[in-house]
Amino acid sequence: MGAAVSDELGAMAHPRPALDGQNRKALLTGLSALAEAEGITLFVVGLPVEMAAEGWRRSARLPAEALANATGRSVEVLDERLTTVEAARRMSEAGKRRRAQQASIDSASAAVLLQAWLDARRGRAR
Repeated sequence: MGAAVSDELGAMAHPRPALDGQNRKALLTGLSALAEAEGITLFVVGLPVEMAAEGWRRSARLPAEALANATGRSVEVLDERLTTVEAARRMSEAGKRRRAQQASIDSASAAVLLQAWLDARRGRAR
């Protein structure tokens, strides 16, 4: 599972090493540690919206609640469709070969998602 954090100004998203998403307990422990180390107060979680909006809200509720309960932080859920495609495009434009992209694509995708959230929040503040 990819991870990214924003800078102190909330202007730019920066990827962090990916976490093992196969073991839920280890994942929540890793996210709690990341929150402590980085001073995270809010998680933005990406979920694919491949179903009707109401079904997506229901499916998003459980992982978001588990993360909030495990970390004591707020959680917002966003549609993550096409973040991997966008991350791969950006990495290719930066000259990173496809094989090299595989190791960091999840965190690059997380940075794309977080940057979109930061940009939208900045737009709402205006």
